[in-house]
Amino acid sequence: MSRAILERTPPPADRRIAYGPDPFQFGDLRLPSGAGPHPLVIVLHGGWWRSLIGLGYAGHVCAALAEDGIASWNVEYRRVGAARGGWPMTFADAAAAADFASTLAETAPLDLDRVITVGHSAGGHLAMWLAGRHRIPATSPLAGAPRVALGGAVSLAGAVDLRLTSEMGLGRSPEGTLAVHKLMGGSPQDVSERYAAGSPGDLLPLGVRQVVVTGTLDETVPCDLGRRYVERARARGDDASLIEIEGADHFDPVDPDSAAFERVRSAVRDLTGGRASRRESKSCSQRTQGV
Repeated sequence: MSRAILERTPPPADRRIAYGPDPFQFGDLRLPSGAGPHPLVIVLHGGWWRSLIGLGYAGHVCAALAEDGIASWNVEYRRVGAARGGWPMTFADAAAAADFASTLAETAPLDLDRVITVGHSAGGHLAMWLAGRHRIPATSPLAGAPRVALGGAVSLAGAVDLRLTSEMGLGRSPEGTLAVHKLMGGSPQDVSERYAAGSPGDLLPLGVRQVVVTGTLDETVPCDLGRRYVERARARGDDASLIEIEGADHFDPVDPDSAAFERVRSAVRDLTGGRASRRESKSCSQRTQGV
């Protein structure tokens, strides 16, 4: 696969809803068929935290999960390049969007006892960060009690540890600046206290199940970052799993037409208790019959 997923138009959402007053504070809600209440996935798109790629492409993941009986809240947020994007507002927006799930549940059939986060690339960082938000130091401007408890987090080719992302020199712009340094306003040496509050690797143990999905052909966020994060999470006592997909690139985990995506939807369904999709049920039936 390739970046082509960015150009494909996803199926429409059921509703686009603002969770705050800023133009970038909105999300797309998709509900599966049936009365519910449905498990909910809070989805965070990637793009190296820059204002170049929006939430649109993540809608393909959301539409596929609806087939599994899983609702999704695909959120936009302020990023570097937009007014007030970067530290701390990018994080504050992700937190506000996650908290807003409790408001959505007032009118939508959502099961707030079955909520997880799923994020791709830079969104994989935010998905894990939301899962560890309750461990942010009290001195940080981002400290605060989440309104919705998360049961797990899934990173798809995610930059799940900001210090490692900096150390490995990932997300370098043509001018030579690292994306994570633009997000945080400096390197780990410059603003260590920000990394302590904003990097999932610093917040371990998160205390919830974590799944890190990575592809062996991913040159954007190499497998080694995910491996090292999972090793650290396990060493701190967390239930963390690594799904390393042979031959998958950076975008395969978010493309429902890729072979890699079945591993993703299985992991999400396992964390949320969603049902098998008709597509997957048919595939299983065919395998049983030897087709």
